[in-house]
Amino acid sequence: MQLADIDHASSLVALFLQRADERGDKPFLTAKIDGTWTSMSYAEAAEKVCLMAENLRKLGLRDGDRVVIVAENRPEWCIADLAIMAAGCITTPAYTTNTERDHAHILDDSGASAVVLGNAKLAKPLFRAIMKTGRGKKVIAVDPISSAQSGSIELTSWGDVTSGDAVQAREAVESRIAGFKREDMACIIYTSGTSGAPRGVMLHHGAILHNVAAAAHVIEGDFGWEEERFLSFLPLSHAFEHTAGFYLPLGLGADIWFSEGLDKLSSNLEEARPTIMVVVPRLFEVLRTKMMKAIEKQGKLANFLLGRALVLGEKQVKGRTGVMSAIDEALLSATLRPKIKERFGGRVKALVSGGAPLNPEVGGFFQAMGLTMLQGYGQTESAPVIACNYPSAGIKLDTVGPPLRGVEVKIAEDGEILVRGELVMKGYWQRPDDTENTLRDGWLHTGDVGHIDKKGRIKITDRKKDIIVNDKGDNVAPQKLEGMLTLQPEISQAMVSGDKKPYMVALIVPDAEWAVQWSRDNGQQFDMAALQDLPAFRAAIKTAIDRTNEDLSVIEKVRKFVLADEPFTVDNDMMTPTMKIRRMQIRENYQDRLDALY
Repeated sequence: MQLADIDHASSLVALFLQRADERGDKPFLTAKIDGTWTSMSYAEAAEKVCLMAENLRKLGLRDGDRVVIVAENRPEWCIADLAIMAAGCITTPAYTTNTERDHAHILDDSGASAVVLGNAKLAKPLFRAIMKTGRGKKVIAVDPISSAQSGSIELTSWGDVTSGDAVQAREAVESRIAGFKREDMACIIYTSGTSGAPRGVMLHHGAILHNVAAAAHVIEGDFGWEEERFLSFLPLSHAFEHTAGFYLPLGLGADIWFSEGLDKLSSNLEEARPTIMVVVPRLFEVLRTKMMKAIEKQGKLANFLLGRALVLGEKQVKGRTGVMSAIDEALLSATLRPKIKERFGGRVKALVSGGAPLNPEVGGFFQAMGLTMLQGYGQTESAPVIACNYPSAGIKLDTVGPPLRGVEVKIAEDGEILVRGELVMKGYWQRPDDTENTLRDGWLHTGDVGHIDKKGRIKITDRKKDIIVNDKGDNVAPQKLEGMLTLQPEISQAMVSGDKKPYMVALIVPDAEWAVQWSRDNGQQFDMAALQDLPAFRAAIKTAIDRTNEDLSVIEKVRKFVLADEPFTVDNDMMTPTMKIRRMQIRENYQDRLDALY
């Protein structure tokens, strides 16, 4: 493969068709079907992409129309993404965990003309949203969908949109994409804003191609290219997986295998034998815990080696390696490391972590085990990768490494990280004010605070914005959840928490008037402090939270809660004069109790 191909590609579709012609019958998309790993070649994928693109046009779709994808990770997701672009339309990914309301917002806000639907299970909330908004009534169903489910929706089968004259379709696509430019919009990826309403990030072909070329440059320089294989685990609707788990392997001419899910990940790793895997920190935390428990059961020698690995990992994080570290390296290379590598399939050259901050201790553990960790940093607005730790730059796990090739980074006077380059989004869909606030003088204002060390590596120290990033890299807008919780009569105030955690929890201030009435109805003397210890009182609060959860997606649901000692007020410094909660001060008072909920 040639980096120049990516640097000079006019669009993602043009790059794909070039790779398809080069790779031919080589495997491109591999999934387990009826218990057997089955591959689709580059040539076959190209044929399906072109046929689907032309059939989308026959369905009435035109240049610039938005097409939503609601599907699990599978080959058809990738085919649909490329075909939508090849038809001159704009891909709009949506999470499979979205509620009816989430779908309705994306359909309505994007003005979607059509939807690609994965399976019947995903249809119920989506179809209700389509009926509610009147958007996206043209539905292409990958798996069979009962017509009784569809109502007035225009259903088209996957077979119908991928059939026809392949030669004619290819010619039509090539004619159309000849006019594509790198600055043309490729997709709108929705991300949560501080207001709670998801905002559509407009990414152009050049932004994603820039990311792919820069990442490929790292792989070529530090690892060399071979017959690469990626194991896809994160949702393709996530900007990180969309670029690093789909378009990067495409750019490398790699084979993408689709994981069957977390419960089968271990066996999938051994079966797929990937060379590169893109994951979020939470997965590394789970794997580290499992690996440590397995080693601990293997006797004194295994535990001694584990101890040496932990010490080595700690030294590597702090950059304090020496003679003893070299001895530990040799010892582990002869004992534990070969076994650990085999658990990852035996061929992994790099594990790429992104989507959320990686705990340096976790990264250090895997580094000590001989697995190269590349921690990336970015956001949807930068397509998404801005910087990455990689060997030739001197991996330091408490940093996110230097900016990628062609990315300019500077630190504003207030410490905010600013980014400029082709990777930066065109703006937020139909939100000129938000765009103006985020893009100023060509610089993307990330909302993150940090500094650049002497070796040019970025260290993030804080987050200006309030967005919560859970341990899987999903973004959750706290104001949205807090606003919904306080709509319940039982709840006066709320602060949600869940940064780098597996689920959301809440700190709740019960409504005083409701609590007085509850006390009367239940034969209790009103005393807020005393009430908080009553199981029945806590059960009533939980019922209110459960009602809120009915309208929240899986990643937003509040799983546990703790009650506050007193209301948030200006006097106790937990609210600003403009009646906004002070998160830092509240956390200082309640962090231990919130942490105890996990």
